[in-house]
Amino acid sequence: MGKLKTNKAAKKRYGLTATGKVKRTKSNRRHLLANKTKRQKKSGKIQNAYADKTCEKTIKKLLPYGG
Repeated sequence: MGKLKTNKAAKKRYGLTATGKVKRTKSNRRHLLANKTKRQKKSGKIQNAYADKTCEKTIKKLLPYGG
């Protein structure tokens, strides 16, 4: 059987932890920060958030070798 291909878009956005959780970075922290409120900026500050349980199975299929 041949090798499975890793989805490159998913590889850039997600990673797997040692326990098997899917790690991601929160959105809305890249640009246009002058127009956002302090609350919006603070809520997006978490770098290591975890993906939702409903999406986890799909993401793991896209990253067959752990990303």
